[in-house]
Amino acid sequence: MVRAMPVLLSEADVRVVLTMPDLIEAMERALDEFSLGGVRQPLRTIVDVGDGHGFYGVMPAYIAQPPALGTKLVSVFHSNAEHGLPSHLATIVLVDPETGALLAVMDGRYITEARTAAVSAASARHLARPDARILAVLGSGVQARSHIEAMAHVRDLEEVRIWGRHPDRVQALMKDMPAHVSANVVACASAREAVAGADIIALVTASREPVVERAWIRGGAHICAVGACRPDQREMASDVVRDERLFVDSRAGALAEAGDIVIPIAEGAFDESHIVAELGDVFGGRAEARRNADEITIFKSLGMAVEDVAAARLAYERASERGLGRGFVL
Repeated sequence: MVRAMPVLLSEADVRVVLTMPDLIEAMERALDEFSLGGVRQPLRTIVDVGDGHGFYGVMPAYIAQPPALGTKLVSVFHSNAEHGLPSHLATIVLVDPETGALLAVMDGRYITEARTAAVSAASARHLARPDARILAVLGSGVQARSHIEAMAHVRDLEEVRIWGRHPDRVQALMKDMPAHVSANVVACASAREAVAGADIIALVTASREPVVERAWIRGGAHICAVGACRPDQREMASDVVRDERLFVDSRAGALAEAGDIVIPIAEGAFDESHIVAELGDVFGGRAEARRNADEITIFKSLGMAVEDVAAARLAYERASERGLGRGFVL
């Protein structure tokens, strides 16, 4: 249902209408459509701000089925904690794909947080072992909590291990577990301790250097590498990526922006052919997922505009049905 005037949706509105299970399903469909070629999405435009302490990105996408068109405007300033603000802030503009008329302006901070974790959970649903029970989370920010929430929807977790450089944030995170997470939650003194024996590993740090090494990882593990999103940043040592099966959200994006891949390629550790497939091809059954219980799989996440636009379209439709949001005239 299209409203007569554009609508403004706050973060509270978006939270009400978007559930994690619905987002996981929506992300699978969106990435499948992307890998099929049904999405027009240029590489995001990034503007470094000041002395490199932050960046501003513009991320447009058009989805053919179901039709959706929009742009996310996102900023990442890791110093925002000093100001009591989230490091990632975003606004999503959704327009009518038939006319170009403005449909909605909505807060994109929560969508960014939730859709990122939803894609990781979708990757785990297809690539992690069916009996995966131990989740290790390296990082203690909003993505850490969101990943715990999402992973608990696709695997029956028995233990969640958390490591972060700020013990106070780790403790705060442990006290703020989603209601449906019944696993035993423990704080770890080191990244190595958290990773040892883990079935699923979520890397959600702000580190520019590797926080995990190959020798720490058990056979059969699945890694979701989320935190490093620039060509000069990485969370995994080169041999971690070199020795295991690597999946990405977008080949073009990964080869342009993912330091976890770009840096090892520059070192000569492997070449572009090392990428097994885009995740959308796994979701669509066009690429083989996990082949056996012992191999280690990696999903390198960058996040894409198609994910934001698909989530925004779902939020807009649900909000319209419920009469949420505030209409405005330009």
